[in-house]
Amino acid sequence: MKSYHIPVLLKASVDGLNIKPDGTYADVTFGGGGHSREILNRLRDGRLIAFDHDLNAEQNAPDDPRFLFLRQNFIYLKNNLKYLGITEIDGLIADLGVSSYQFDTAERGFSFRLKGPLDMRMNKDAELSAADLIRKYPEEKLLSMFKEFGEIRNSGKLCDSIIKYRKRTEITLIEVFMDAISPCIPVRNKNKYLAKVFQALRIEVNKELEGLKKLLVQCEEVIREGGRMVILTYHSLEDRLVKNFIRYGNFEPVVETDFFGNKLSPFEAVNRKVIVPDLEEVKHNPRARSAKLRIAKRCIRTDHNGKQD
Repeated sequence: MKSYHIPVLLKASVDGLNIKPDGTYADVTFGGGGHSREILNRLRDGRLIAFDHDLNAEQNAPDDPRFLFLRQNFIYLKNNLKYLGITEIDGLIADLGVSSYQFDTAERGFSFRLKGPLDMRMNKDAELSAADLIRKYPEEKLLSMFKEFGEIRNSGKLCDSIIKYRKRTEITLIEVFMDAISPCIPVRNKNKYLAKVFQALRIEVNKELEGLKKLLVQCEEVIREGGRMVILTYHSLEDRLVKNFIRYGNFEPVVETDFFGNKLSPFEAVNRKVIVPDLEEVKHNPRARSAKLRIAKRCIRTDHNGKQD
């Protein structure tokens, strides 16, 4: 089996699931299968359902009767579980972002350090690549994308450079795109700037934040009371969504209560302080540098007097 990804915070994240040997769990970002294999090590006669819409991930699926791989985007989590006759699960893990394999494979187009097609599609069957966005998006849409998803200060100058360049040259390759935006790249913090540019493109291509919101809402519907939700994030935009959903039950920092004043958030944070990798892990796995782990427990419903139903 080809191993193409080093899982981040492996022990802490799987510990966070508080696995029951006979429980049912979902790994919605299977990738290289590192988290899934550790979950299987802790199951006895339980069940693990794995999701990934990247065709290359399927080759990492273990041959285990307790395991089922679905080549599906996690936004279809509830429907797929329902099709399998599963109404509730005991826990779910999501390792968001891009796998080591995707970053290191030039033809996938995720890294500004490599030469290749400007692609960035996690699902190769998706309609639009990053090159398509650069070619088709009007200036105002490019500007919104780089401002919102990259938080890039000189987004106006960046978009202007892209618009002018694409009028005379087709931008389909990473190296051509790099040339197109070269006037905008600062001498200092060059890599940080480029990481933000590529992050913005990747988020837009894969509709990552929209998908994350859909996943979190479904977690409320499929995780049983007392079950766990474990989410690994890699940038502030997705981490903010996860943090707000756990704390408030919505994606804005707004406390909502029922008629009796009970907080409506369906989850309760297990780790009050976000968990981050130590220096040793970052040294051996650079992808871990920006990782944040949040663990939450599905709340047990109570009546208005605070008693369990």
